[in-house]
Amino acid sequence: MLAVLAAPFAALLKPVADWLSPVTHDFAYVFAVLVLALPWGLVTLLLVPHATAAFASSGDPHDLFDVGGSLRGVRRDFATWNVVVAAIVTGWAIGLACAGLLCVGIVPGVFYAILVSAHAAATLHPAEGPHQGPSAR
Repeated sequence: MLAVLAAPFAALLKPVADWLSPVTHDFAYVFAVLVLALPWGLVTLLLVPHATAAFASSGDPHDLFDVGGSLRGVRRDFATWNVVVAAIVTGWAIGLACAGLLCVGIVPGVFYAILVSAHAAATLHPAEGPHQGPSAR
């Protein structure tokens, strides 16, 4: 799913860098990545949490690529999606800060970010398990 979402932005990298090169010279690719990172991140945060939660709940690989279902899920429960996205972005910011600022290392930082992201995305599709059945609610 991430590769499919990243492909259009990766294809735009060289044209955007060429467009920026008269202004930025040697740093054209750096600025092109920064320019493309925001829309790619927004599209990813819009589609991926609902898609991965639906896939984890159903086990059907079709759910990973159901763009319409993801958009309907965001529209249906915008408040929950907003909190989930805030948790994911904060988790990755803290995880990367652990790697860069605190010198803890990239592995614990990324592990923490993935753990927070998975837990946050799980709130979008609560699972029906033996401990979470209707009688437990």
